[in-house]
Amino acid sequence: MIQDVLELQQRHEDFIKNICQTEIVFGLENNVGFATLDSTNYENENGKSMPVMCFWSDRNKALACAKDKWKQYRTAEIKLSEFIEEWCVGMYNEGLLAGTDFDENKQGNESDALELLLEITAELESLGKEPEFKKFENLADLEEQIREILE
Repeated sequence: MIQDVLELQQRHEDFIKNICQTEIVFGLENNVGFATLDSTNYENENGKSMPVMCFWSDRNKALACAKDKWKQYRTAEIKLSEFIEEWCVGMYNEGLLAGTDFDENKQGNESDALELLLEITAELESLGKEPEFKKFENLADLEEQIREILE
């Protein structure tokens, strides 16, 4: 059990590193929307599993999950800056969790979208990368606004 948790955490950390290097995030999309599933770890205030929107750091990892209920899905490529500004902020506003690098068995890390954003900004800062944003002046502005929301 602990081994499984450690593996999921390592895959999550690798997800952060990989998307910050490539500046690309992958999702699975069909005509209705993007791949989601019910959380195995988090419940909302009504006791129902929270929805998790899944993302991958690699197209092949995403494709490996396009089976069973996701067999009609295709990969979608998202620029990291768009993922940060549109997707993560949107997931937070809609009460969705972010799922990272889920495997073929639909096992992966689930996290709060704003917490994920803070992890991404920390990695980008460590790499000396400064993506161009439309809604934020820079990484410091983004990070400051996230921390204000989380307080």
